[in-house]
Amino acid sequence: MIRVLLAEDQALVRGALSALLSLEDDLEVVGQAADGEAALDAVRELKPDVLVTDIEMPRLSGLNLAERVRAELPGVRVIIVTTFARGGYLRRALEVGARGYLLKDAPASELADAIRRVHAGGRAIDPELAGEAWADASPLTERERQVLAEAEAGASTAAIAARLHLSEGTVRNYLSEAIGKLGAENRTEAARTARERGWL
Repeated sequence: MIRVLLAEDQALVRGALSALLSLEDDLEVVGQAADGEAALDAVRELKPDVLVTDIEMPRLSGLNLAERVRAELPGVRVIIVTTFARGGYLRRALEVGARGYLLKDAPASELADAIRRVHAGGRAIDPELAGEAWADASPLTERERQVLAEAEAGASTAAIAARLHLSEGTVRNYLSEAIGKLGAENRTEAARTARERGWL
């Protein structure tokens, strides 16, 4: 049996996924979580073979969750299942160690097959998104992305500097670079553009 943990903040979607996967003879849903922190706790406790997670969740995003799982329990494979058909999100998911990336409108049989493939050591990527991901590469450096993410959350330049252990001048430089690369008027617009493209 392949032991699966589901992380999804919408109870109806989580319940439907659990019911559909439970119909498969070789899959067992061993746990469910409604937010990223609860999912991380459940992964630590249950040590599933495969974690199926949404991207946008309270307390810890699916991408941050995947990164933490890879660092702490690298034997647990991660599949992202999301409504975001954006190449930037797929690239980020692969960068943080996800082995699968599927859209929520995919048939249930496709998710079950993806779980089997990922459990066996392969990858399961939505084919249409795969090409788009490499065509839509982020122009942002990792530091620019970090600074922009902090700015998106409403942090001041001083707060970003303290949190990322940078000088305020360096933070302003990173923000300026990001704004310029994205053709934005200000940090808010730059963050919105990056979020829409799946780069944050």
